[in-house]
Amino acid sequence: MHLAYPAVLAVLLFSVGLYGVLGRRNAILVLMSVELMLNAVNLNLVAFDVWLRDTLHAGQALTLFTITIAAAEIGIGLAIVLLVYRNRGSSDVDRLTDLAETGPAVPGAGGTPDAAADEKAEATA
Repeated sequence: MHLAYPAVLAVLLFSVGLYGVLGRRNAILVLMSVELMLNAVNLNLVAFDVWLRDTLHAGQALTLFTITIAAAEIGIGLAIVLLVYRNRGSSDVDRLTDLAETGPAVPGAGGTPDAAADEKAEATA
């Protein structure tokens, strides 16, 4: 078996998954794209395991671990996405700001000085 065929297919799968993660806004599509990327890695692991004729079949064993971790990731990720959809009515990744830390901006700690000045003006008013 030529190693180039599964390697090219894995590169294509990983590229499509990377585009899906970076270019999509729907959380379900982002999770599906992560799965595509993991499947590309699994394809590489199995292809190199066959190509190297490993007697321990380490590539196939690592593939089983990857599939297990991917199943757990999808289970937890899908539960989070469903809860966010119930609460917000949308699964748009760009609009998810509920978990962002919002607090007073501290001058010199990465916050903008204008925000700190505005807060002082509001406190004295």
